Amino acid sequence: QLQLVESGGGLVQPGGSLRLSCAASGFTLDNYAIGWFRQAPGKEREGVSCISSSGGYTNYADSVKGRFTISRDNAKNTVYLQMNSLKPGDTAIYYCAAGYLYCSALKASDYWGQGTQVTVSS
Repeated sequence: QLQLVESGGGLVQPGGSLRLSCAASGFTLDNYAIGWFRQAPGKEREGVSCISSSGGYTNYADSVKGRFTISRDNAKNTVYLQMNSLKPGDTAIYYCAAGYLYCSALKASDYWGQGTQVTVSS
């Protein structure tokens, strides 16, 4: 069984920080790009960030540039999303997905996590 499991979400005040984790079960992430996506109620799912299998390429949505950082630790079979200076507009369910080697492969991905809730509120 091939699974991705997100964790690290929760309730945080504006300006606070969270660190999300995406861990693989049943396969290793060495040859996979990992992307983070989010979806808020009544809105379309949007891409947040992606990191290539080698870690040499990353991208970010304009709305999170300078605030979020994606990284990976293949030895731990885990990808992280460090989220700083959080805003109420960041409130959403955050999902991770895996695509072979490159971020461009994510649209064909069969591997998605169950999501973790991030709520930014006073």
